[in-house]
Amino acid sequence: MRLKLAYSPCPNDTFAFHAMVHNLVDCEGLEFDITLADVEQLNKGAQNREYDICKMSYHAFFLMTDKYVMLRSGSALGYHNGPLLVTRKGSKLSSANGEEISKALISSRIAIPGEMTTGALLLKIAFPEAKSTYPILFSKIADSIINGEFDAGVLIHEGRFTFKEKGLHLIMDLGENWHTVSSLPVPLGGIAVSRKIDSETASKIGRVLKRSIQFAMDNPEFSGEYVACHAQEMESSVQKKHIDLFVNNHTLEIGEEGERAVKELYLRLKEGENQINYRDELFIL
Repeated sequence: MRLKLAYSPCPNDTFAFHAMVHNLVDCEGLEFDITLADVEQLNKGAQNREYDICKMSYHAFFLMTDKYVMLRSGSALGYHNGPLLVTRKGSKLSSANGEEISKALISSRIAIPGEMTTGALLLKIAFPEAKSTYPILFSKIADSIINGEFDAGVLIHEGRFTFKEKGLHLIMDLGENWHTVSSLPVPLGGIAVSRKIDSETASKIGRVLKRSIQFAMDNPEFSGEYVACHAQEMESSVQKKHIDLFVNNHTLEIGEEGERAVKELYLRLKEGENQINYRDELFIL
């Protein structure tokens, strides 16, 4: 069976999928047509039901639980790995404190990596008054702040490792804020399967993906070339930091704590979005 599989070129995804797309593990007869794209492009593609299997932001997933179900393996979820809200060093925002920040953000132009990204949702949770948000490609956010196009921006992926050397100032670690308000890990994104796929095949996909992730963890050197040729930040040290931060035990199996985190974020979104239809079962059994 051939399936349309889509994921991002970020190191954690290419690391996790490398073994299954290169037939280094038992794929149980499954074959894949691969699409690599920015996370917001993936979110929009999934919204249009373009993929059978798709990496997507949890924020996006919550808006389409009627179309997709989440696999128990493959999530980017954990502690101390959330998006960062940053501004230019020396800007008015960089010298603001406490309530001053909230007031300043009311009139600030803020770049976000996509309206359906979890970063955008975590910004709303931390600063609901920040209304002037503008979605742009995640890899362009840092430079767009530096050149003055935006007052602040939400960095994801490799951006958290390079923002200081680019002359940016941290306003808030949005992941740490989520830990404070929820006492749970940050559910950034996961691997979802179309509800058009029968349950037996969906379970098979889950097994193959878990096998692929375990292989990557056991043999990290195997995926090095594949990761490097797709990474935004080409320095191997940054790629390794990215993988170490975003691939963990929750990636292999979401676990009870991970499920609680996902459902807590889901409920917080549902509180502010009347169009969300709550589903008790977000994950494949």
